[in-house]
Amino acid sequence: MANTGVLPFVRGIDFTRNDFKDGRFPEAVRLMTGVQWLKLDRTNLSQIPEELGKLLKIEHLSLIRNDLERLYGELTELTCLRTLNIRHNRVKTSGIPAELFRLEELTTLDLSHNNMKEVPEGLERARSLLVLNLSHNHIESIPNALFMHLTDLLFLDLSNNNLETLPPQTRRLANLQTLVLNCNPLGHFQLRQLPSLMNLETLHMRDTQRTLSNIPGNLDSLTNLTDLDLSLNALPKVPEALYALTNLRRLNLNDNEITELSQAIDQWQHIETLKLCRNKLTALPASLCKLMSLRRLYVNDNLLDFEGIPSGIGKLCSLEIFSAAHNQLEMIPEGLCRCGSLKKLILTANRLITLPDAIHLLTDLEALDLRDNPELVMPPKPTEVQKGSGVEFYNIDFSLQHQLRLAGANVPAQAPSSSASKDPIARKLRLRRGRRDQEEADQDQAKILKGMKDIAKDKNKQKTLEEVKAESLKPKRWDETLEKPPLDYSEFFDEVAGQFPGITIWEIENFLPNQIEEVAHGKFYEGDCYIVLKTAIDETGSLTWEIYFWIGEKATLDKRACAAIHAVNLRNYLGAQCRTIREEQSDESDEFLALFDTDITYIEGGRTSSGFFTVEDTTYAKRLYRVHAAGTSSIHLEPVPVAVSSLDPRYVFVLDTGLKIFMWYGRKSKNTFKSKARLMAEKINKNERKNKADIQTEMPGDESADFWRAFGDNDGLPPEEPIAEHVDPDFVPAAPRLYQVRLGMGYLELPQVEVPHGKLANTLLNNRSVYILDCYLDVFVWFGKKSTRLVRAAAVKLSQELFTMIGRPAYAMVTRVQEGTENQIFKSKFMGWDEVIAVDFTRTAESVQKTGADLTKWARQQETKADLAALFTPRQPAMSLTEAQQLSEEWNEDLEAMEAFVLEGKKFVRLPDEELGHFYSKDCYVFLCRYWVPVDVPDDAAGEQEQEQMEDDFQCVVYFWQGREAGNMGWLTFTFSLQKKFKSLFGEKLEVVRTHQQQENLKFMAHFKRKFVIHQGKRKEQPPAGTIPPVEFYHLRSNGGALCTRLIQIKPDAALLNSACCYILKVTFDQEESSGMVYVWIGSKAKPEEAKLAEDIAEEMFNNPWIGFQTLNEGEEPDNFFWVALGGRKPYDTDSDFMDYTRLFRCSNEKGYFTVSEKCSDFCQDDLADDDIMILDNGEQVFLWLGARCSEVEIKLAYKSAQAEKPRKLFLTLKNKESKRFTKCFHGWGIHKKPPE
Repeated sequence: MANTGVLPFVRGIDFTRNDFKDGRFPEAVRLMTGVQWLKLDRTNLSQIPEELGKLLKIEHLSLIRNDLERLYGELTELTCLRTLNIRHNRVKTSGIPAELFRLEELTTLDLSHNNMKEVPEGLERARSLLVLNLSHNHIESIPNALFMHLTDLLFLDLSNNNLETLPPQTRRLANLQTLVLNCNPLGHFQLRQLPSLMNLETLHMRDTQRTLSNIPGNLDSLTNLTDLDLSLNALPKVPEALYALTNLRRLNLNDNEITELSQAIDQWQHIETLKLCRNKLTALPASLCKLMSLRRLYVNDNLLDFEGIPSGIGKLCSLEIFSAAHNQLEMIPEGLCRCGSLKKLILTANRLITLPDAIHLLTDLEALDLRDNPELVMPPKPTEVQKGSGVEFYNIDFSLQHQLRLAGANVPAQAPSSSASKDPIARKLRLRRGRRDQEEADQDQAKILKGMKDIAKDKNKQKTLEEVKAESLKPKRWDETLEKPPLDYSEFFDEVAGQFPGITIWEIENFLPNQIEEVAHGKFYEGDCYIVLKTAIDETGSLTWEIYFWIGEKATLDKRACAAIHAVNLRNYLGAQCRTIREEQSDESDEFLALFDTDITYIEGGRTSSGFFTVEDTTYAKRLYRVHAAGTSSIHLEPVPVAVSSLDPRYVFVLDTGLKIFMWYGRKSKNTFKSKARLMAEKINKNERKNKADIQTEMPGDESADFWRAFGDNDGLPPEEPIAEHVDPDFVPAAPRLYQVRLGMGYLELPQVEVPHGKLANTLLNNRSVYILDCYLDVFVWFGKKSTRLVRAAAVKLSQELFTMIGRPAYAMVTRVQEGTENQIFKSKFMGWDEVIAVDFTRTAESVQKTGADLTKWARQQETKADLAALFTPRQPAMSLTEAQQLSEEWNEDLEAMEAFVLEGKKFVRLPDEELGHFYSKDCYVFLCRYWVPVDVPDDAAGEQEQEQMEDDFQCVVYFWQGREAGNMGWLTFTFSLQKKFKSLFGEKLEVVRTHQQQENLKFMAHFKRKFVIHQGKRKEQPPAGTIPPVEFYHLRSNGGALCTRLIQIKPDAALLNSACCYILKVTFDQEESSGMVYVWIGSKAKPEEAKLAEDIAEEMFNNPWIGFQTLNEGEEPDNFFWVALGGRKPYDTDSDFMDYTRLFRCSNEKGYFTVSEKCSDFCQDDLADDDIMILDNGEQVFLWLGARCSEVEIKLAYKSAQAEKPRKLFLTLKNKESKRFTKCFHGWGIHKKPPE
């Protein structure tokens, strides 16, 4: 016994899957006097261990899946016992003592899956029972007295017994919430007590011989019933009483003989799951379409055909699963494809001929099962969304002339537009001449640009080094020159660090900070270094920080350096503006001493270990491993005694003596095991022995003397007896058990970690915890980097107790493992962690050349092709305001008319004129634009046509605009409604353009004349009742030219201000928005035309006499509403030079080789593709942004490409962890878009 003294503090332990048969139950359990819960599942116990009698505080005991026949013993003395689980044993009625039910605290009793023929004697005395499970026994009757006393029962399971009736006293169970009676011959039982169970929520009566006559006719009192199971009862129809259960959520009527459903099912307005499989249904009622909460509908194995599915099934907006396998369906209604939430569609074994074309529009469908439909022909998948009918459901007045024409009236000519005063013939001729002139002008411009480039190149070559340096000089403050290193600070500090007022202290251990407990604050070891953080809240409600690093007199150099480094890392992680303050032992400042309530204490020595390698000699334990297969590609190293008798010619053995590793290959061992074991030894040497170990291969009959000396033979002679086969061919290694050490106030717990599919994975290990991995012959204690000192100490003692309390051979051992320095033996216990794969060591360059292969040609083919031209192409020059206005006028001159629609509910309605140019991120819009197109005529005919009126041609373009928070249902609705209508009206002259928020093309943007406003949320969305509308904050910005000007609503935060931009801030004072204030904030470096534009937009947006309007120049802000609405005054950027240099590149390998392409200057956050890597160059730094699904090859190539561009500082940026320096390059940065559910 280890005698660590820790066992009395253990509050709970999980011994599941240990082998305790034949008296192997650990005696040390009796010392766990404070244990409150104990799991002994699957431990092969045949009787109750007497050690349990000492656990007087135990409350929860689990003995599932053992070989118990009797419960006599120590259980009756456990007066605090509350939960007893004896499921899956062989307990008989006679083996249960009546004294067991006198335990006053017993509330949960599970005796299911045993051999009881009667209810245990004395069970009625357990008056405190709340949960009783007697299922899967052989009980034939229930005593009347049982339910007279157990009136507090909440859960009762009597399923899978031989019950023919229930006692009348069942009606006394007024508190019962769950009653399970499945698989009992209750054919003559009338269930008259059922209406009395008014609190019943779950009732399962599967296979209980229910008929229409033995179900009560009135169940109105069961208003709380939500789950009902009446499957396997041969019911010819649904009992009428069930329709009164209006709160049902789950109903199971599988395996009956139901031929039809009543229209009354529309009373089940809360039902979510309806199961009607294996019945005789030929049709589903139309009222089914009224069940708006229905999520899962199962109608397998019925007689349903196409007519049997209601056409209005598309109204089930919540339907996720529709399963109709083994029916007679030849088609399914198109309405089924309109169920926007549908995820699974099961149509196996029907008579399907085809499916609706709309099946391809179910983009969220996860499973489509169409097996066993031999005549099925799938509809062609459209290259673009198919166009069709359906517009008749939308009553939209598309044009006045069309409506008059339908009414039979004379259509008047359209009123001339403002541009009609111009000579149309002259304009058309001017456009034709302009095309030819444009081609000549383009050629001239190309020649001029080439000449300018050549001159610039010659000029750059003549520049001296001093001139280049002089151009890059720019005076900066000291804090501006500091660069945050590209580190993942979450590896060093917790997310909650510095988020709550108080003191937090880290000690430096092995180069890294490790947070210590509050009880150790103020106690410093002379040989250690610490980081001290004080967090407070200032008057404005913002967090402030003070950061100190304390240096002990006898601390080593690495601890001193790491304390200073990680103090700066902590400042960067928090974004603090303070400096880090150095404090030395015996010379602390008054401010530092004031942090602690008592005087600080110095402790001699050092608690933590240095990160440097020690010079002292390392001792190695001699171990012998036998190699077995593990899974499909890994190996398992089974420890065996270091003796010659352990060798077996059918296996590979690894003898590890420290600086010598012997590989012994048995004559009958497999070559794959030889190569994998060799690779394992190589990894042990490289990762654990610093390549100082010597790996020797030993062949049977030709072993070296050192090999035999390692087994204890001083002469190095082989054994006299031949090595024989002795290992059981059916040998299976012991299954490892992973425990997590939990520490509380005065107690310890050792629960087992739930392992998915029985396969350990390193992802189960949390760096804030400590784990014990018990492999029987090896016990590993794994310390997470962020685990606390007390948990580590407790884990060491618990591992010693666990090691000694279970009988193990003498060659078993305990190993401590630190996160990040795990040894190969430990890693091999986990699937996919540094997995060892088969390697062919026999192939060399010479052997390959003998096959006739040309190695030079092969090597040349392996060279990676790459296209990096975009990195070296100059940035596209920004479009001037004059050019933007001219281009906008030309496009708007061609625009004859534009009609706008917005999605409201399930249909598109006209957008009011006053809302034109205003977009919401959760809405979808449609714009029908009609453009005039000039007719091309031959040059020689131009003179003849000047005097003739030519017939105008036109083109219609439909722009579908989708907000970044809007779902795809808007696009689906558009394709089935407006697009079909437009196609019928305009035919081949129609073009559909789908565009997303902040990814609009220039022509579309030009139609709004720089007044393009994007709001957050949904149109007409009202704030919660009784609350004041939130603050609205808008940012005006142009990306790459004046045409790409947008006003986007952003988070109200003063840190987002910029002196080179304009902003609009609206503050509402009351709930009715009857009073408020609108500020237009003009930065000191903002362009005059943008300032004027911001004022114009603000006056149009908030034209309300009750709302004040004020234009503020930077520095004139009032202290009241303006800064309060923005969360307080904060530092912000004072220039936007980065906007003139920022470029975004996409790195991809999708073409079969690596390419870098540039996004246009009007890029946005959604251009960051998850599958790729993006390079962002802001003129000063280069950021490498990694998508969540990019490959390692792309990462390496993108890293090389980013270095090749220009000699700038390179920063690594991960998704959802972008810095402000990165996000400010994007207009309207917010939360990353999530894929539709």
